Amino acid sequence: MKRDATQRILKDLDDTGAVIVQTAPGKVVTHRGGTITLPCRYHHEPEDVDPNHIRIKWTKVSDAFQFEDVFVELGRQQKAFGSYRGRVSLERAGPGDASVIIHNITLQDYGRYECEVTNDMEDDTGFVNLDLEGVVFPYYPPSGRYKLNYHQAEEVCRQQDAILASHAQLHKAWLEGLDWCNAGWLEDGSVQYPISQPRVQCGRKDSPPGVRNYGYRHKDDECYDAFCFTSNLNGRVYFLKRFKKVNYLEAVKACQRDDAVIAKVGQLYAAWKIQLLDRCEAGWVEDGSIRYPIVNPRTRCGGPEPGVRNLGFPDKKFRLYGVYCFRRNTDVQSTQAPKETITKPANSTRSI
Repeated sequence: MKRDATQRILKDLDDTGAVIVQTAPGKVVTHRGGTITLPCRYHHEPEDVDPNHIRIKWTKVSDAFQFEDVFVELGRQQKAFGSYRGRVSLERAGPGDASVIIHNITLQDYGRYECEVTNDMEDDTGFVNLDLEGVVFPYYPPSGRYKLNYHQAEEVCRQQDAILASHAQLHKAWLEGLDWCNAGWLEDGSVQYPISQPRVQCGRKDSPPGVRNYGYRHKDDECYDAFCFTSNLNGRVYFLKRFKKVNYLEAVKACQRDDAVIAKVGQLYAAWKIQLLDRCEAGWVEDGSIRYPIVNPRTRCGGPEPGVRNLGFPDKKFRLYGVYCFRRNTDVQSTQAPKETITKPANSTRSI
């Protein structure tokens, strides 16, 4: 039977060739674009086992208990799957090391991973949680609030260089002060919202602060806002200095002339949170909204709290503002893993 290794107490075993897997408790933390090792070690009882009979498999497990293959090795055969191709390799720090290295971390890599080691008919598993440094931000489209079903919420986050946030990410953002009085979709299909300052219009003034939870909602028929999550940028967001303000189309062209693109909402939030971008000037961003990032609150800059100010979605043709641009780094060295090995042992007939 599979057991969560973080909760297991090792016990005496017989001589049946049992496999014992151990993973680190808690979580490992990195950021988008980084490289991380997911730790996993194993041993056998007894220990004289042919290495060519050991199968190591890594799988990503979603909150909805959906499984995505990541990497598998049997003897000298190896295979990576899907978006993990070219980005994963085993650490090989010594006998019994099944740790996997993931290069060039993406937002979609966030989550829970299963390490499974199999010796013929015996197997055991452990779990590792991969967390990302980043920022959660609420989002609603130009059409207004409560207009997104779950699938549309997924898409708008993706369009703004982000993913739907998890409950853990939203809870952490609430602990850091996020206060938002509109319910939004999360990655697991639930609808929640964080309240730091209880008030009448946000679920009663006498209710305690916390993350309010509407539970799991119908993904196709019900509409809410979205809570998105983004992480480190492979580039820089900046306010384009110009002598005059511009409409939306002129803003897009101005960034292009500066060898950049107009910044997405997620990129502006990441620049505010991670790169500490502080600019008290309103500017266009990619979705047609007007925003500006404030790290150090001050008079005439939108209130006493830090954050990304949102002035809404004005007329793209006739309203004039500045613009926030994004320029991608061009001097970042590749962090790709070695190509996967697919050579087979001469005496191997077993599929991986």
